[in-house]
Amino acid sequence: MAKATARHILVATEAKCNELKAAIEAGADFAQVAKDNSTCPSSRDGGNLGSFGPGQMVKEFDAVVFSAPLNVVQGPVKTQFGYHLLEVTSRQD
Repeated sequence: MAKATARHILVATEAKCNELKAAIEAGADFAQVAKDNSTCPSSRDGGNLGSFGPGQMVKEFDAVVFSAPLNVVQGPVKTQFGYHLLEVTSRQD
């Protein structure tokens, strides 16, 4: 069974999501940006979501996590929770 580990940042608006993505791409630390901005409880751990398999997250999340290249920030990804930046840190198929 496929498994992945990922981290994310959850914010309320697409504009904020794009702003944070630009900051990370310019060299800001993903974990620190998550701690400072994410509304998800995972922000305390730098956005780390741990290990999970397909179907354990919302479908929009799964679609990115199980197809995106590793260690590249993806997003904004819109879900019912808001807008996410996602970074897949490992994946086993």
